[in-house]
Order: sequence, then C-alpha cells, then structure tokens
Amino acid sequence: QAELGKPQRNCYTLPGFDFSYGLYIHRTDGGVPEAIGHWNTVKSRTASVQKMPRDFITMNRGALKAGYTTAHEFNLYYKAKDIRCKDDEYSCFKRSPPKVPADFTYGITARPCTPFFDLLQHKYKELWMEQQRALAVAQRAEKKKKDKVCETRTTFLRKHPLPAKEESFWHLPRLEKVGPHLSTFPDRDARKKAFSA
Repeated sequence: QAELGKPQRNCYTLPGFDFSYGLYIHRTDGGVPEAIGHWNTVKSRTASVQKMPRDFITMNRGALKAGYTTAHEFNLYYKAKDIRCKDDEYSCFKRSPPKVPADFTYGITARPCTPFFDLLQHKYKELWMEQQRALAVAQRAEKKKKDKVCETRTTFLRKHPLPAKEESFWHLPRLEKVGPHLSTFPDRDARKKAFSA
C-alpha cells in the first residue's frame, strides 16, 4: 500500500554509488597502465595490385601491322602480347597538370540574391504575361500561314491569264504578195466598214 499522505512512488530504485554504468570492454579499458602496457596497433592493409583491363586498340593495331587477319591469329597474338591499359597515375594529365593562374577559383559561382522589390511588384508575373502574349501572336501568325492556300500554276493562271494567241493561217510564200483579182465592194470606204464590223 502507498504511504499515508505521500504521493505514490512509481520509479525504479537505483543501484549504489559504487555501481558503474556502461559496458566493460576488455583490453581497451583500464586507464593509463593498460594503454602503456598494450600496443593495439592496426596493421596497414597492403594495396592489392589491380589488374588493368586489356588494351585491345593497341593490340589490334599491332596484329594488323604484323599481317594477321583472321580471328584465330588475333587470339594467338593476344596470348603472345598481352598489353594492358595504363594506370591513371601515369596519365599525361597527372604528369603535366594544366597551367592554372594562382588566383583561380574552382567551383560554381554563387547564385545572385533574389530581388525582393521585383517579387513585391509582381514583375515576374508581368514578364510571364508578356511572353504569353508574344507566344499567342506568333501562334496566330503561324496559323494564318498554314491556313493560306499554297498557290499552284492553275491558281496563278486564273489570276494572270496568258495573252490570247492571234490565229494566223499558213500561206504559200509565193502567194503572199498577190493582190485580189476581184473586188465586190463599191468603194474603199464600204470595204473598210465591212472589215471593221
């Protein structure tokens, strides 16, 4: 039962003052004497020699120079002369790095600050509206171009007809300058009047 006149205790009882919390790890705890007495050194890993991939470009060039043409001869050449790709440590970039000025800064330049006045005045909205208007005008003009009928030779000839050819009959050359033998008109005026009609 709970003690009279006191709140009920709902917590755990703690161990005494000589109790140490945490885990005891062997050979690492123990203070200065153990640190002096034991040298727990980590052995350095030897870098495993990585086998570089084959340099087929150089090997193929050498096989062609030697006069080999078939796949079997090429395989024999690969076994005889196994040329590997060069390591990046010996690349020309690492051997002779590019000359860069002393005050050169690598990286990307920082983004400029956001103009708050433009945000408050809705300037970006106005720019977007202008772009949309220009885009609508361009689309309308393009649509008009598409709606316009392409002019063919037929439509061109309808608008601009060719001049009518005057019909000329063929005459014998020796009879062209011969005048008429018979004139049925009473006078020249009557003849002109008849031809003009």
